[in-house]
Amino acid sequence: MAGKQIGKQSIQFENPPIISGAASIVGEKEGEGPYGKYFDVIKKDPKLGADSWEEAEGKLQEEAANLAIRHAGLTKKDIRYMVAGDLLGQLMASSFGLIQMDIPLFGIYGACSTMGESLGIASMIIDGGFAENAIAITSSHFASAEKQFRFPLGYGNQRPKAATWTVTGSGAIVLRKSVRKDELQEKKDTDQISKSAKQEKGKVKIKGITTGKIIDYGVKDNMNMGACMAPAAGEVITQNMIDFGFQPEYYDKIITGDLGKVGKDIVLDYIKAKGYDIKKQYMDCGIEIYGEDQNTQAGGSGCGCSAVMLAGYILKQLESGAWKRVLFVPTGALISQISFNEGNSVPGIAHGVILERL
Repeated sequence: MAGKQIGKQSIQFENPPIISGAASIVGEKEGEGPYGKYFDVIKKDPKLGADSWEEAEGKLQEEAANLAIRHAGLTKKDIRYMVAGDLLGQLMASSFGLIQMDIPLFGIYGACSTMGESLGIASMIIDGGFAENAIAITSSHFASAEKQFRFPLGYGNQRPKAATWTVTGSGAIVLRKSVRKDELQEKKDTDQISKSAKQEKGKVKIKGITTGKIIDYGVKDNMNMGACMAPAAGEVITQNMIDFGFQPEYYDKIITGDLGKVGKDIVLDYIKAKGYDIKKQYMDCGIEIYGEDQNTQAGGSGCGCSAVMLAGYILKQLESGAWKRVLFVPTGALISQISFNEGNSVPGIAHGVILERL
């Protein structure tokens, strides 16, 4: 067991879980962006026929989960655990949206880093032998997030340039147990070994994870989430390099969740000061998901931002062979209505997930 623990904050899986299915569902604005063609479903109705924004977000999660399971060639009965979360109080979208799934649930909160956290926990569950199949899910919704964290939509407030636009969308990833090395060695039939290898060829595995720590540089501007989260992203990316002994060139891409245009400059400078230059490999889902003409200020944000980009675009690049290895680093700003109203700063957290094509 100790051999799986790498450095201070990382894990290298002995039998890396395989991504067997994924689904991305987004709103109309996201579908109009440069990556619209990569998403599975684009919803024209922002309320999805629901009575509230929160109920609509729950519907996003339920539909994404069901679609990912179908893409994996499984049924709900095949899934041992769900690991899910969202931005709303008491994980409202996950709690209410996933009721009908009737699958044991680990509800988690990592703000916009939730997709990284859910993938990490689900991977540990599978590598630890506690499940054959598990699903990681998260979501966000522009209207529900604005209502909870900023201003009601009808207020019509002006948005500063550092602000980001919460993505309406949900991403779901189904993980399954890989064929263990000792199991392959036990198979005397070469046809069986060949069949197992063929089934996994072109798939993407979770090679390892680097779990982030809470980092607080005292930033209090809730309209500048990039500045709040960038140091946490810088720390976990640097720690991933240290723990595994990698250089940036090991990865085809190092992809943060939603630092936006402001956070991008901060994280690149932060990591360079630590001795690593990741400029060539760097990409941010929040910058990419919307076009320059979509009036989103610093870019996209929310749990759904990195989740739909992973399920919709990043995995396709890995599966096609365009990329071989990616460090996926969703980023989160740990803010609540109470903490903000009491004058507290906004700490950040980020989680690193190593995705590798088989």
